[in-house]
Amino acid sequence: MKKSSALILSIFSLALLSACGQKDAATTAASAPASAPVVVAAAPTAPAAAENVVGKATYGKTCSLCHAANVAGAPKPGDKADWAPRIAQGMDVLYKHALEGFTGAKGQMPARGGSTTLSDADVKATVDFMVDQSR
Repeated sequence: MKKSSALILSIFSLALLSACGQKDAATTAASAPASAPVVVAAAPTAPAAAENVVGKATYGKTCSLCHAANVAGAPKPGDKADWAPRIAQGMDVLYKHALEGFTGAKGQMPARGGSTTLSDADVKATVDFMVDQSR
């Protein structure tokens, strides 16, 4: 009979302990203030415009040699006053001047920035990069 009493006592103890844990959870939930702020994850924002990696790299390796120092009238990226009349001509004109070269009243632009190995896409990406810096 001692074994069965011990077994009943063990089962009863386990039941009390499990009920005790449930009571603690219920008490904690009930004691939480009703006005507690609810944390909600922020809605994802629209992805930022992709950085023009090709244009930035090409500018740094090739085009900055003239454009950063205003050599031969090359407009510095970010100089809105110098870029405004160029941008007003449209991107097709800027691409053409960068690809084929151009001589104008303010200076000259060698074809492909003097680098014959640049692809059309690289040149256009670099024009886009400089224009974006100058709007």
